Amino acid sequence: MDGGLRFDWFLARRYLSARRGGALLSFITWISLGGVTVGVTALIVVIAVMTGMQEDLRSKILSGAYHVTVETDGDGRIPGWAEVAAAAGEVEGVRSATPFLVSQVNLRRGQYSRPADLVGVPSGVPEPGTEMEREIQAGFYDLEPPASGLPPILLGSGIADAMQLFRGDTVQLLAFDNLQTTNDGSMIPKIQSFEVTGVFRSGMYEYDTRRAYTTMEATQAVLDLGADVVTGIGVALDDGDAADRAAAALSERLGAEYRVETWGTRNSALFSALKLEKLAMFLVLFLIVLVAAFNIVSTLVMVVADRTREIGILKSMGMTDRGILRVFVLQGAWIGVVGTAVGTALGVLLCVLIDRYEIIRIPPEVYFVDRLPVSLHFTDVLTIVAASVVVAFVATIHPSIQASQLQPVEAIRDD
Repeated sequence: MDGGLRFDWFLARRYLSARRGGALLSFITWISLGGVTVGVTALIVVIAVMTGMQEDLRSKILSGAYHVTVETDGDGRIPGWAEVAAAAGEVEGVRSATPFLVSQVNLRRGQYSRPADLVGVPSGVPEPGTEMEREIQAGFYDLEPPASGLPPILLGSGIADAMQLFRGDTVQLLAFDNLQTTNDGSMIPKIQSFEVTGVFRSGMYEYDTRRAYTTMEATQAVLDLGADVVTGIGVALDDGDAADRAAAALSERLGAEYRVETWGTRNSALFSALKLEKLAMFLVLFLIVLVAAFNIVSTLVMVVADRTREIGILKSMGMTDRGILRVFVLQGAWIGVVGTAVGTALGVLLCVLIDRYEIIRIPPEVYFVDRLPVSLHFTDVLTIVAASVVVAFVATIHPSIQASQLQPVEAIRDD
């Protein structure tokens, strides 16, 4: 730091302390500093929470969903699925293409029944398509045939808790996709007993309260489908973010007969709402930083008014307009930089505490997750820091120019 800049910084610090003018200007300086600090802290925490919500939902959705699904219209069945899976597997970026079978059923125990989505899990596939399928194949969840001879079923924790079902209990499954016709012409669902072999908790409310897994063979049997008939083909990608590109390539390869959808398309409304909410929260909370910037302007204006005589004396002694300008820019920049630094430290600390200790719990039936997720990205923090510093710097321009344009004689005479 050269001598001129060192002197400018000395004056800036002296004006910040406002010793001659009493405690008022010093108090206003601290208010401006606090405004920047609170604004940056709030921005970092809220943006981290919104990003964490997006990533947590994405992770939980993909734990039980494929990156891309291939289905058909009409009866929603794909006979001879092996050819379709082989064609899908040839698309660049596809890690695996496996069959899946989903049916809406009712689970009944005594007089109590509950709707569920029955998912048939294929066995022996080299690369399962979802995290749940990988855990089932690895033996983390049990879908092995029980000693009773009944087909196994794995229930979400919400279903099991509501129906008071535990491992080893028997539950009846009513299949509405395979209605049976009685002698009098009425339609009744096919009923099959299953034995509960496990309970899973994914953290995704929709899965935990709706999903039930069994083997592909058991699902095909309860729906009276052949071994080569499935609901669709689930495609897992090397990069889940490339789902749109892979879906376009799959659609072109398979033709109009098949409907290709990505996990993002199926949940587009949810993620669009989260993205819009994140932007809105950023804009609203950034107003705190703007208010702090106005406080910086008012602080510098009051300092200029309070130090008019000193400015006149300094200019009469040879201090240039640029030097005066620099003094007040440094003063406002100090407020912006220090406030931003303290706010960043507090924001990062709060994010770490919220994430590590799960301080804030939220209702999963409303927000799909049971705690407030936090994901702190360096780029988000850098954007907030840069925006705060730039706003603080811009706030110094007008009062600094006003101070530099004071004429020495008028400044001393008017004081």
